[in-house]
Amino acid sequence: MEEKLLAIKAAALAELGLAADPEAVKELRVKYLGKKSPMTEILRGMGKLSPEERPKIGQIVNLIKAELTAAMNAKGEELEEKALAAKLAEEKVDITLPGRAPVRGHLHPLTLTMREIKKIFMRMGFDVMEGPEIENDYYNFEALNLPKDHPARDMQDTFYITEEYLLRTQTSPIQARTMQAREPNTPIRMIAPGTVYRCDYDATHSPMFHQVEGLVIDKNISLADLKGTLELFLKEMFGSSVKVRLRPSFFPFTEPSAEVDISCVICGGKGCRVCKNSGWLEILGSGMVHPNVLTMSGYDPSQMTGFAFGMGVERIAMLKYGIDDLRLFFENDLRFLKQFN
Repeated sequence: MEEKLLAIKAAALAELGLAADPEAVKELRVKYLGKKSPMTEILRGMGKLSPEERPKIGQIVNLIKAELTAAMNAKGEELEEKALAAKLAEEKVDITLPGRAPVRGHLHPLTLTMREIKKIFMRMGFDVMEGPEIENDYYNFEALNLPKDHPARDMQDTFYITEEYLLRTQTSPIQARTMQAREPNTPIRMIAPGTVYRCDYDATHSPMFHQVEGLVIDKNISLADLKGTLELFLKEMFGSSVKVRLRPSFFPFTEPSAEVDISCVICGGKGCRVCKNSGWLEILGSGMVHPNVLTMSGYDPSQMTGFAFGMGVERIAMLKYGIDDLRLFFENDLRFLKQFN
């Protein structure tokens, strides 16, 4: 029995010397010290030995197990250190190389455009007003001279939440809220920037986009004030050489109403694909505030007059930066956005 134990020990140490990695050591530990190992089988058969042999064989078994355990632990640690050293050598980092700087964020082109619009009007003394994006039917339509049966409502492509509440289709409701929040016949000079929603989606329309609406109310406000204000704004935005013209149009909340065009910023008014060879680009809508709108908000149209205007921020950004597809603003493609860094 003693010779058998010594043979097992010798075989285990020989195989341990040939082990090349920590996994091989683990396999040898199971093979020679596990539940199904020869050593365990000998311990289970101790009952067949004579009382004189049992203590001697038990002592030898324990000594061999202790020796093998120590040898395997030492070999395992040695191989693990070698494996770690090899991995570190393979993955060595050259600390003399420059570090990787974090990517710096920057403002989105729509944010840049919105900020520039605000700055221009604020320099002209306009207040910047805000309002809810979930609006009720009264402020979004009725207070703007659009009763429930008005055909112009069909042009809005509205996202209704309930019969009474909707996602605002324009920022004009902020104008009505501002008028009604002030004392009657109080002068107003304000812009209302914000996000609006309509059921459109193509290269020139998005279901979510941005507008800036403006309102001026005071005594003796005329169409000349409207044109002068918008002309100053557009020359600040697109350059002093840009030309501005007003064309008659229709909006339910203004009378008279006008579309505002600028000379094409691409071709300088000579005619190109962008302006459809007309030399002009439509940029915003405007007009004198309708007497009904003034009356509904507590203003006396016989004493106070005003003008209003509205523009799409995406439209201005596309012209300012030469972008031909509105969807690029919302696709979060870094190749596009990095151009505005």
